[in-house]
Amino acid sequence: MEKKKLYWRICCFAAVFLCIITYTPLIIPQGVAKPMLGGVPYSLWTSFIITVLLVVITFIGTRVHPGMQNEEDDL
Repeated sequence: MEKKKLYWRICCFAAVFLCIITYTPLIIPQGVAKPMLGGVPYSLWTSFIITVLLVVITFIGTRVHPGMQNEEDDL
């Protein structure tokens, strides 16, 4: 049970961290469209990567949520 709480906290921290850095100049530099990857500007493909990471974190979070153990015991 303690591992689930640890993993849950890591997922929460990672999600908040990704949301915060999404709007920093690291991800969205002002007036910069290069480098391009497959014709897609830097800020757009980094947003794609962040979105995929958030989906993965959400999936992991649903598996390690501390309340999931209680729901399984009730069944």
